[in-house]
Amino acid sequence: MTRWTVRGIIADTLPVLVVLTIVELGSGLVLDTFQETLLQYPSLLVLVPITIGMAGNLGSIMASRLSTATHLGLLSFEPTDETLLANALATVGLAATLFPVVGAGAWGVQSLVGQTVLPVATVVVIATLCGGILALLAVVVTITTTYVAFRAGADPDDVVLPVVTNSCDVLGVLVLFGVVRLLV
Repeated sequence: MTRWTVRGIIADTLPVLVVLTIVELGSGLVLDTFQETLLQYPSLLVLVPITIGMAGNLGSIMASRLSTATHLGLLSFEPTDETLLANALATVGLAATLFPVVGAGAWGVQSLVGQTVLPVATVVVIATLCGGILALLAVVVTITTTYVAFRAGADPDDVVLPVVTNSCDVLGVLVLFGVVRLLV
């Protein structure tokens, strides 16, 4: 299944990392177009790195768990697979509990260091909605990437984590931008 040599790991990972680097540049360009809104609402500016980081962390946790389950032969990639379902539900549940706290924390930090333009409830709703959407997207990206890596004979440990974390970075910016456009 996997190639446990330096050459094999580089062959699996290098093309993925090159593509992901280009994708991350695109994410930065999108964030740049969002700059005026972020400066107008400083609480959202505080929310950007936290949201992106939390989404990547949630995806990474799930990716690690699925990778381990794949190595142990516990993952079948069937719709009725309990391991898959349990990890997906845990990821979404964790997001549902963490992102409201993240929103309130971002608002609190901004209120300590400067002015807050948006009410705390608005920032919490934005963070919670972003977190829910990002958790669902992280689940889809993680399951898909793990499945593709497994079918391609690549080690999920080498491929899935970089794809999931970079995808969550990009999706985090896009989802935050979209939710803010809808609610603010």
